[in-house]
Amino acid sequence: MSYIERFKVHPASRPRLADIDPAFKDRHATREAALEETAHYSERLRALQDLLYAEGRRSLLICLQAMDTGGKDGVINHVLAAMNPQGCRVAHFRQPSSEEAAHDFLWRAHRVAPASGEVVIFNRSHYEAVLIERVHGLVPKEVWSARYERINEFERALAESGTQILKFYLHISSEEQLARFKQRLEDPTKQWKISEADYAERKLWPQYATAYEEALSRCSTPHAPWFVIPANHKWFRNLAVARIVVEHLEALGLTYPKPSVDLARIRREYHAASK
Repeated sequence: MSYIERFKVHPASRPRLADIDPAFKDRHATREAALEETAHYSERLRALQDLLYAEGRRSLLICLQAMDTGGKDGVINHVLAAMNPQGCRVAHFRQPSSEEAAHDFLWRAHRVAPASGEVVIFNRSHYEAVLIERVHGLVPKEVWSARYERINEFERALAESGTQILKFYLHISSEEQLARFKQRLEDPTKQWKISEADYAERKLWPQYATAYEEALSRCSTPHAPWFVIPANHKWFRNLAVARIVVEHLEALGLTYPKPSVDLARIRREYHAASK
């Protein structure tokens, strides 16, 4: 079975995160056992991105969402870094700036969406408007509950203009999150990431799970599917995301464009000049 089918949230389904094993690792027992396959997909990903860039007609948007410590940065560093930065960039969705807050909630997503031939990774995304804003009551229910269809319309418009959309929820357990917080406390290179809000947000884990489940259910569509990726094992998370992106790009039938110049004439001129 392809990883697309294995991990995709099918439209109109109602996933329960509690029923999905975040420690799943398929047939590989260890990180070392998966290294060769992961390297294969990373290499293939770079080749396919080159095709997408050269073709220049379509683009790819990858949305990454997760609980704190879920691995968004890790996916970017270990998987998507395989791509050529000339045609790939990352957009972060932190607390809205004053300029962003003065616009419609989708404005900041649309302004950083990919151009033709480009790959863009959203580190968090426009879904924050139905996640953190819902959980913390930053907007009334009648506001956030209307946003799901707005999001679907936005993604449909991107798809109709040639943007391929893949959305990944990196699924970790509460116990794994706590273990990763402990690692941050003990690792001087990661202590800068620690926030007092980290542990406070853990108390809202059930509310976030409910919010994610509704977003997955209402906004996984044929043109912009959600994938729930078991992410307790970082190495399997990386493999699964890379493989899904590769499977999707391969299905597009990407090809290099035909030359726009007369190659025979240029060859004749080259040979004449080299004599």
